[in-house]
Amino acid sequence: MLIENVSVVIIASNAEAKLRECLDSLRDFSEVIVYENNSTDKTVEIAQNYKNVKLTSGAFLGFGKTKNLAASLSANEWVLSLDSDEVLDENFVNSLKKMDLKSDTVYKIYRVNFYKDSQVKHCWGDETIVRLYNKSETSFANKDVHEHVLEDRLDTKLLQGVVKHYPYNTITDFITKLDRYSTLFAQNNAGEKSSSPTKAFFNGVYSFIKTYIFKQGFLDGHVGLVIAFSHMATNFYKYMKLYELNEELKSSKDSK
Repeated sequence: MLIENVSVVIIASNAEAKLRECLDSLRDFSEVIVYENNSTDKTVEIAQNYKNVKLTSGAFLGFGKTKNLAASLSANEWVLSLDSDEVLDENFVNSLKKMDLKSDTVYKIYRVNFYKDSQVKHCWGDETIVRLYNKSETSFANKDVHEHVLEDRLDTKLLQGVVKHYPYNTITDFITKLDRYSTLFAQNNAGEKSSSPTKAFFNGVYSFIKTYIFKQGFLDGHVGLVIAFSHMATNFYKYMKLYELNEELKSSKDSK
């Protein structure tokens, strides 16, 4: 039995590492929208091999805006927003088939995080996130990073089953993403938030201590060290980049 009333919406860029596994888990959905952005790997080729996938290419406008744009392409009012590195388990799909969805409710997924194929139990831990919603009732906040579904005045309910999340497959993935996210943060907050080298340093140090000590990331082995260091570097660089952008804005104003 196909799921006819819910469209899965995915934005993807150079997502070949887990995209095939992601799309395999979505075979019971009649419509899967893959919004691809400037991929240079096999993302497009993989997506084209699935009959239920509608592939489109477009610009990346920041995570929130891009996810809303991709959702606007869906035929259904109900949207299940997934990342290209997330995989649904069978229980999730089967339970969704039986659900009577209510438009005044948004639905959370239960997500388990992995590095490569090892579950990360401490640094990240398991989490619940709103991902299924009626697009006539709500949408993602138009934020470049840390986007989320707006849930004001709406009820929330947790879906059954598990979504497995594989955000990083190599240490290089950490480096690439921290550069991207720190740049987006700085661009999104330039001229509005203050920063300094001191703020960047202490935010970085605190992020490492929080992840590795307070969250007991050391129990995740060498992966915990990699993640804690990545959190430290992300926070250090996002505030340093913000500091430099603010200085450039000041210089530009002073020169006028």
